[in-house]
Amino acid sequence: MTTFVDRVELHVAAGSGGHGCASVHREKFKPLGGPDGGNGGRGGDVILVVDQSVTTLLDYHHSPHRKATSGRPGEGGNRSGKDGQDLILPVPDGTVIQDKDGNVLADLVGQGTTYVAAEGGRGGLGNAALSSARRKAPGFALLGVPGGMQDIVLELKTVADVALVGYPSAGKSSLISVLSAAKPKIADYPFTTLVPNLGVVTAGSTVYTIADVPGLIPGASQGKGLGLEFLRHVERCEVLVHVLDTATLESDRDPVSDLDIIEEELNQYGGLGNRPRLVVLNKIDVPDGKDLAEMVRPDLEARGYQVFAISAVAHMGLKELSFALAELVGQARAAKPKEEATRIVIRPKAVDDAGFTVVREDDGLYRVRGEKPERWVRQTDFSNDEAVGYLADRLARLGIETSLMKAGARTGDGVAIGPEENAVVFDWEPTVMAGAEMLGRRGEDHRFDAPRPASQRRRDKQAERDEADQEYDDFNPF
Repeated sequence: MTTFVDRVELHVAAGSGGHGCASVHREKFKPLGGPDGGNGGRGGDVILVVDQSVTTLLDYHHSPHRKATSGRPGEGGNRSGKDGQDLILPVPDGTVIQDKDGNVLADLVGQGTTYVAAEGGRGGLGNAALSSARRKAPGFALLGVPGGMQDIVLELKTVADVALVGYPSAGKSSLISVLSAAKPKIADYPFTTLVPNLGVVTAGSTVYTIADVPGLIPGASQGKGLGLEFLRHVERCEVLVHVLDTATLESDRDPVSDLDIIEEELNQYGGLGNRPRLVVLNKIDVPDGKDLAEMVRPDLEARGYQVFAISAVAHMGLKELSFALAELVGQARAAKPKEEATRIVIRPKAVDDAGFTVVREDDGLYRVRGEKPERWVRQTDFSNDEAVGYLADRLARLGIETSLMKAGARTGDGVAIGPEENAVVFDWEPTVMAGAEMLGRRGEDHRFDAPRPASQRRRDKQAERDEADQEYDDFNPF
């Protein structure tokens, strides 16, 4: 059964916004008291958050589809719909988020770091919010905007100060078990370690973390063995430790050749050339191992490596090694630039930015792209003529009709708003006031004129006759 997963493909979907409500207030003796439809609620976001207590992406391996809740629709009586609840997805420290093409979207390092993977749709306005002095009685409301959707790849890169690298069965797991409180699996066969193990080491006043990376073999950077899967866990480590087996039973291996092969794999993987390194000659508790260590040590030191001969089993040379690692870690931390305060980057729009583009495609179709027109189209109920007219007026005020004329559009030409896979296509009919011929003065509803009692109607009619008689007398004094 899989217990450790460091790479998954995740399908996230934010909640959709709730629809606005078209409603009219009614009460005794006032059946048409004005629009009172509430707004729809906002859809919930999908947010990835770094949680130090999470160490694997196993949950998302079993459940790769995640969706936030949608907003509730508005109701009459000016009652707005409830917002959808954000979906919080905890991820391990060091998670890299990529799109399906491999482009890095975010690199989450540090407790509490967040990334909004999918943004919830905004709720539609109710007819109460759409009413104005000119549009007193809207007979429509706006629909909620669908929530965003995205397919992302989560890739875990272990965050540690020191990485132990070397051949399988070189003693890396034994070393991390005696330097820290970690309890990795230890056995006398290759590839015992199938997942990275982390341990915390205290050396004087310095506390650092150490990672035991699964064993590497020739060709690991090309996918052989387990190396390709776990070389990424070396990327974030500040110090690399070559653990070399001085008591190997394989006749074609020796510590120097092992070091050369592992270095070649690290170089092939790339990005690790500037990391400080030191060499650990392990298993000197074995007589032949001690002799071999003494033999190869001068050669390794001549290459510039700091060399430590140890025995993880017999606890020999561990104190010197732990303090040497603490010194390298301290130097690496000191060399890091101090974190700057959070900067807010403001990118103002260009003065001539219309907020949309109009492009004539090869088939003669005019395509309109832009955040506002595409959102307005998604919010329109096309079964309601008044809502369609309201959309036409908004598009005209934005300048789309003028831009279509400048682009050469003629009456009857096809116009599409939105991307190819989700566009609204219509035949263009240029107008001075979009939709005015069909719908007249939208938003007016004579039902909102309160009915007059019969006695009032008689008095009004008599007043009209009296006014007409007075006008006649003023015109004809004889």
